[in-house]
Amino acid sequence: MFRLLRFCMLLLPFLFAGSGDGQGQILQRFPEKDWEGNPFPQGIELFCQPSGWQLFSERNPPTFFVAVLTDINSERHYCACFTFWEAVESAQVRLGRVPVKGEWEEGQRVLGLGLSEGLGGPAQLFAPKSLVLVSRLDHTEVFRNSLGLIYTIYVDGLSASLENVIGNLLTCTIPITGGAQRTISLGAGDRQVIQTPINDSLPVSCCSVALLFRQLGITNVLCLFCAALTEHKILFLSNSYQRLTDACRALLALMFPLKYSFTYVPILPAHLLEVLSTPTPFIIGVNSIFQSETQELLDVIIADLDGGTVTIPECIHISLLPEPLLHQTREALSMVLDPELEIADLAFPPSTVSTSSLKMQDKEIRAVFLRLFAQLLQGYRWCLHIIRIHPEPVIRFHKAAFLGQRGLVEDDFLTKVLEGMAFAGFVTERGAPYRAIDLFDELVAWEVKRMRAEEGNKQKILRHIKELAEQLYKNENPYPAVTMHKVQKPAEGCHLRLHLRPFPRLDEGTVQWIIDQATAKLQTAPPAVKAEKKCMVPSGPPIAAIMERNGSAQANSARRLEVVRNCISYVFENKMLEAKKLLPAVLRAMKGRAARHCLTQELNLHVQQNRAVLDHQQFDFIVRMMNCCLQDCTAMDEHGIAAALLPLVTAFCRKLSPGITQFAYSCVQEHVVWTNTQFWEAMFYCDVQNHIRALYLESNEENHEEPREEKSALEIASEQRRLWPTMSREKQQELIQKEESTVFSQAIHYANRVSYLLLPLDTSKNRLLRSSGLGDVESVSNSFVTNSIAGSVAESYDTESGFEDAESSDVANYVVRFINRFVDKVCTESGVTHEHLKGLHTMIPDIVQMHIETLDAVHRESKRLPPIQKPKLLRPSLLVGEECVMEGLRVYLMPDGREEAAGGNIGGPQLLPAEGAIFLTTYRIVFKGTPMDALVGEQVVIRSFPIASLTKEKKINVQAQVDQFIQEGLQLRSCTFQLLRIAFDEEVASESAEVFRKHLHKLRYPQHVRGTFAFTVGQSPKQAMQPKAKEKNPSLRTLSKNLVKNAKKTIGRQYVTRKKYTPPSWERSSSPHFQEDNEDEISVSEELDRSTLTPSTTIKPSDKMTMSNVVERACCRDYQRMGLGTLSNSLTRSKNEPFRISTVNRMYAICRSYPGLLIVPQSIQDNTIQRISRCYRQNRFPVICWRNSRTKAVLLRSGGLHGKGVVGLFKSPNAPTAGQSQTDSTSLEQEKYLQAVINSMPHYVDASGRNTLSGFTSAHMSSAGKWGSIRASGRMSNYVLNMEIGSRLAGKDLLNAQHNGAPSEGSFLRQHRASLYIIGDKSQLKGVKSDPLQHWEVVPIEVFDVRQVKASFKKLMKACVPGCTAADPSLTYLRSLEESEWLSQIHKILQISVLVVELLDAGSSVLVSLEDGWDLTTQVVSLVQLLSDPYYRTMEGFRLLVEKEWLSFGHRFSHRGAQTLAGQSSGFAPIFLQFLDCVHQIHLQFPLEFEFTQYYLKFLGYHHVSNRFRTFLLDSDYERIELGLLYEEKGERKSQQVYKSIWDYIDRLNKKTPIFFNYVYAPEDGEVLRPYSNISNLKVWDYYTQETLSEGPSYDWELVQRQPDHVEEADRQDSSTPQTKRKIIWPCYDNRSRVEPDAISKLLEELQTLEMELHQVPERWKDLWDKVKASQRTDARQEATRMASSSLLMSSSMVPHRRSLGVYLQESSVGSTLNLSLDSNTSSTSAPSSGKQGGRKSTSNLYSQFQMSESENRSYEGSLYKKGAFMKPWKPRWFVLDKTKHQLRYYDNRMDTECKGVIDLAEVETITPGTPTMGAPKAVEEKAFFDLKTTKRVYNFCAQDVQLAQQWIDRIQSCLSDA
Repeated sequence: MFRLLRFCMLLLPFLFAGSGDGQGQILQRFPEKDWEGNPFPQGIELFCQPSGWQLFSERNPPTFFVAVLTDINSERHYCACFTFWEAVESAQVRLGRVPVKGEWEEGQRVLGLGLSEGLGGPAQLFAPKSLVLVSRLDHTEVFRNSLGLIYTIYVDGLSASLENVIGNLLTCTIPITGGAQRTISLGAGDRQVIQTPINDSLPVSCCSVALLFRQLGITNVLCLFCAALTEHKILFLSNSYQRLTDACRALLALMFPLKYSFTYVPILPAHLLEVLSTPTPFIIGVNSIFQSETQELLDVIIADLDGGTVTIPECIHISLLPEPLLHQTREALSMVLDPELEIADLAFPPSTVSTSSLKMQDKEIRAVFLRLFAQLLQGYRWCLHIIRIHPEPVIRFHKAAFLGQRGLVEDDFLTKVLEGMAFAGFVTERGAPYRAIDLFDELVAWEVKRMRAEEGNKQKILRHIKELAEQLYKNENPYPAVTMHKVQKPAEGCHLRLHLRPFPRLDEGTVQWIIDQATAKLQTAPPAVKAEKKCMVPSGPPIAAIMERNGSAQANSARRLEVVRNCISYVFENKMLEAKKLLPAVLRAMKGRAARHCLTQELNLHVQQNRAVLDHQQFDFIVRMMNCCLQDCTAMDEHGIAAALLPLVTAFCRKLSPGITQFAYSCVQEHVVWTNTQFWEAMFYCDVQNHIRALYLESNEENHEEPREEKSALEIASEQRRLWPTMSREKQQELIQKEESTVFSQAIHYANRVSYLLLPLDTSKNRLLRSSGLGDVESVSNSFVTNSIAGSVAESYDTESGFEDAESSDVANYVVRFINRFVDKVCTESGVTHEHLKGLHTMIPDIVQMHIETLDAVHRESKRLPPIQKPKLLRPSLLVGEECVMEGLRVYLMPDGREEAAGGNIGGPQLLPAEGAIFLTTYRIVFKGTPMDALVGEQVVIRSFPIASLTKEKKINVQAQVDQFIQEGLQLRSCTFQLLRIAFDEEVASESAEVFRKHLHKLRYPQHVRGTFAFTVGQSPKQAMQPKAKEKNPSLRTLSKNLVKNAKKTIGRQYVTRKKYTPPSWERSSSPHFQEDNEDEISVSEELDRSTLTPSTTIKPSDKMTMSNVVERACCRDYQRMGLGTLSNSLTRSKNEPFRISTVNRMYAICRSYPGLLIVPQSIQDNTIQRISRCYRQNRFPVICWRNSRTKAVLLRSGGLHGKGVVGLFKSPNAPTAGQSQTDSTSLEQEKYLQAVINSMPHYVDASGRNTLSGFTSAHMSSAGKWGSIRASGRMSNYVLNMEIGSRLAGKDLLNAQHNGAPSEGSFLRQHRASLYIIGDKSQLKGVKSDPLQHWEVVPIEVFDVRQVKASFKKLMKACVPGCTAADPSLTYLRSLEESEWLSQIHKILQISVLVVELLDAGSSVLVSLEDGWDLTTQVVSLVQLLSDPYYRTMEGFRLLVEKEWLSFGHRFSHRGAQTLAGQSSGFAPIFLQFLDCVHQIHLQFPLEFEFTQYYLKFLGYHHVSNRFRTFLLDSDYERIELGLLYEEKGERKSQQVYKSIWDYIDRLNKKTPIFFNYVYAPEDGEVLRPYSNISNLKVWDYYTQETLSEGPSYDWELVQRQPDHVEEADRQDSSTPQTKRKIIWPCYDNRSRVEPDAISKLLEELQTLEMELHQVPERWKDLWDKVKASQRTDARQEATRMASSSLLMSSSMVPHRRSLGVYLQESSVGSTLNLSLDSNTSSTSAPSSGKQGGRKSTSNLYSQFQMSESENRSYEGSLYKKGAFMKPWKPRWFVLDKTKHQLRYYDNRMDTECKGVIDLAEVETITPGTPTMGAPKAVEEKAFFDLKTTKRVYNFCAQDVQLAQQWIDRIQSCLSDA
């Protein structure tokens, strides 16, 4: 039984004189002496009047409230205060002892203070008097009734004795908890029933919780709830003291089962308001009158109960419940508090909604929170560690494991709750395995499944809440139907009676006597024992089971786990190759938690007797897996990975030498988890629990590794606690001792373990272990384990973490301190005796020291270990004469942003990163190695490029492997579109890498061109010649001073003229434009003045150079081929030839960059040429380089004009000139020169009345022209041509193109055309007016300069070979490609070239005079010749074209290719590559017109920068002669295989293999190509994007040929497996043309093989091919004679693709031309057309079968003219006779797929010969006309000739007769 009350008191106000506030004074207290063990609470008077003791001017009604006091032992005392007012004597007031409180108190003087009696006496004042009960039980209603009864007796003067009542009250006892009830009477005719709750662990809340929700609302209360749980300060404000108490009680009730353990003061007195600034959390209530004083609190959450608001300061963040619990709780509360919400929107709401009573609602709300806690803490018992059972259970909670298993590691709220004091109390109180259980225990154990199942079903949830509420209600009110209380109450208004006597003083003796009587009675009564129903606390389902149902457990595919298991089994079975293949996949899988658990389980299986000895490679694999597994563990180790690995790292080991063993822990130390004390504690407790469990298990067979699952530790502990009281004292002592020694032994064990994982392998390095956290979670040991097992550990450790110069003992001290702290904590908590603990502390330094000594030996031995076997370095194949400069450095080749090799979006094997070596040879940089992905480990990866093509080298930092440090590396970029992104292996010292860079630089930029590979080939690398300084540029020596001055003068001016131009070209490294210009200008000026350049200074006489040598040059052969003149004595030269070959430059005196022999007009003298040359930049005066064999128009090339030249050329002859006479004469000579060119043309038209083209404006450019339809006929009507050319040349920007890249066309018709067009740079020709009297016209065009080409090329390289992976490669690639503007430049070059082709074809000559005449000029001139002359589209012709235009005419290959040190600053400009790209674009559009393949172009593109051949070295013929290169091959026999000329090499290769030959080559005579040039028609050259990693670039043919054999052998060796015909070809790995050759190559190969087998001399492939072609042609001819249609005659076995799309009728004797062009809207203005028009027999196309989009049957087809319907003209149409459909269809043209009309043959009546009508085609015989009469109308037709007409008639007739 419990005593209800402790004390009863009467208090009255008391004040010291002069003070402003009153103070309570205790008048009487009962009992007067303290109860035993219950001291009297001090300061109680403050709580009876919390706002202060004050006088009132009127009598207030009595008040009642309960304050809560907490004593020093955290016991709560409930203090019930009943206050009433009594009148005060005036004397007291006069003394000023008591302050007065009235409504006038606001700053006014207190009434009655200091009033004299003479004024009629003071007004009456009233002082408060309190009756106070103090109890440890909270029975508010009993207190209220009892105190009310005492007051009633006093105020109503009842007969009952107050002493008796108080005595009874003090001696009243209450039944022990358990649902008993007791009726009590205080002896005044009253009766009260006291009920105790069934279970006192559940809080009693009456209606307080419901009231709190009413006052504040759901959100606010939830906010306060979370704040209280996460330990924030909470302050309640209200005007009512009882409401403050209720609100605080409600908040505590909601927190059940957690108990609030901080400051809890529901009513805080005014005197103690400073308590609010305490730093600790609290729940406090304060009267609202002090609200102003709470404003300054910055970290307190204030809940105003009267206003219904909660104020949260800005600086406070409240962690709310995790979702979805927050949402579910809100919904449940809403259902309970506002049931009408659900039906508010219903059309027919139910008439009544049952709302629970306030008391019931209170319990329902608590039920919601009870459910919430059950969900929050479900499975908590599975994370309890029981570390002692006897004498008292010691239990710890494994917080990290709980959060990890619940998947709430990141959740702020739960983490804070688990770390809070309330939860610590919860674990202590509820963790005990054997105790009484309550509603919460049952709920969390058994109802969680139900709650999961009912989620989302509101009815079921509500039903569950109501069930729980019933239980809570029943707990508080076990007997709801009890008789009502009977307590007398005072009459209403009794407190206002005027003459109330003061409360009487009670007789202490009487009260004490009653107390003594009752005490004596109690002592004789038998003691009441509370029968506790203890039992084993249920644990409920494990968390894992709940979480899996929840679906939030991290899924990990079974396949991954299978891979992990397989890999581990391969390691232990010593199948290392297999394990290596799987290792990368295993390391990737380690990102998933399931895979990490799987790894620990699998490794566990391979440990026997706590030890597993491995060999070095196994050890390495296991350690790598462990490190990867640990690197994602946090310091908390919430998933228990580190915990599972801890026993394994001390189990796996390897023998280093006899007696010295290295354990895995020395290689996995660098993880943050090992430095976390909480981790070690949790591990320690877990192990202790396992040992304690083992201790109590009956069966001794149990061993530590595999505990039987039948009983958990908690179950055993529960059983032991049940038996404890029944045991003998000795038995108890024995168990206590056993447990204590178990804990002690574990402490020693853990001291060892901690030292294992904290002491570094090399303790001599002053390295404090991760004391300040780990910078990089990746383990240092990862890197050393993978390369030298343990050799480089010492070097790996840095000294940056604290112990710079300290001794090694500092590491030991740190570890000792760490272990001491750990041991102190765990041993104290688990009750280890003081002696044992002392012993441990002395033991720890010895343990550490011993371990350090062991480690020293291990470290010493590990350094002696041989490094792990790395892949053998594969040596690359070398060319003849190529030598290694540096032996291979071990490197990793990293992915460079190209998707394919890294197995990106397209899938495929991961070839990169690859492991191998980089080699530097005299010719190339070569990487050769194998992919690191073990799945493709057997493949060989080769990536190489010529050193000479290196454009950029930069240092980078790369992480080569998943588990390694970042290493230094290099990124090498080449203009052959290769990128070597390499990371050096750790074994490569940084010095070696530096030496590599220096060698590379030296080889890339030799001092002189003689240092390039083409010259040094075959010599040893050391012998690279260091040429003397004077040889570097001999011409510089010969400069006279005035020359230099001239050069300097012209620099400024020429810079202006050159600035705009530079042909599209690419660059490697940008260089300032000025510098490059200045170089150019100086070299320009060198050649200005003939007088200073005598033959002796320019050419060494010793060379004995004869003219015959010059004649043999390519250009001479070409001039003779074109009939431009022969070199004979000037006397015998035929004067009627318009041109002659001049030898004026034979000594390279006039222009050093021109060839020795030049074509000039016959009439121009050599001395004139010297003068003219000065007007042109670089002295490059106009020379003829090609003549159109049909129109005799010529193509000239020159450098741009100097300023004075431009003025001279275009000045009006009549205007007076102020210039010197010399200038005049030069200009005149210039004019004469151009006139001589014009005169040489047979179609020269007199200038009179000629209009110029430049007068056009863009306003005339409205209609679209027929770009593709101009045929090169001499008789073509002039107006058509002029319209065409005019439209192209006119306007502000020539390149303002329409549809397919053709320029706009003007509708302005021209009468005449100019005889000579000069294509010049727009910027140069500014302000130049054309002169109608001159016979030439200037076409200014905008061009781009070299800088733009370089910039564009850089961007193109970055687009094609990015260097680093982008987020969306496809988008990035296309965007970068567009930004590079490379295709725009190609488009411009092609457009200018096609324009020139048009002009030449129309009979006008063209002079291309752009920039210095060696970049864009060369590109345009070469392309024009290629398009106009089929000869240049053969292999021989293309060679000749390159030799003539590029080599002889001085394209600066060395300068543009930056081949020597001098050119380093200017960087690479890909002018020649751009030309090859243009040829590639034309080749794509006309694949049948070229004898060579695309590979030929790529081959030239690769080798013009490779420096393997001498062909493309140096800048001009002059320089080549000077070095003796030009004629050295003549006569000298090339016995060795070193080829100095690329052409010889190509010839030799071409004889061997058809690799350069185009099988579909089928040219048409005189074909002129006009390609589309619009960007949409251009394709990115695959030379830029493709690579073959299997063999490296395929342009060094000897190297490639050595590769394939061993591959096939490898395929054959495994004969047991079924052979398959399938071949897998990887896009970036295999050379597709070789692995899967085209049919013809394959057949030729097979033929050769068969011939070899038959021991015949193999026939050359070319001879064989020519035979086949010849036989094909004869077949074709026979076929053609059978089909006597001239329109279907075949010119060859295959006819060019994309030939003319127009239809041309043969010319009759009349000679008029019918130009049947395509419609302008179908083919836009640059539709490609081909060939001459005159006399061409064949326009058929063998590709027709592929190009037809419709699939109908064509019995016969051809072109006919058809007369339109009434009043419509004749038009050419393409007719198709279809026997199958029995119809005659017609189309606009041959290629048209849309049928324009159909004549049904069923309707045809007759076919008769016709007659020409008005508008019929002329020059066609009358018999070629015929009519077709149908039932509807008559159709008029006209064929090309009579024969064709007859054929058509016969065919139609046969169709009709067949039908």
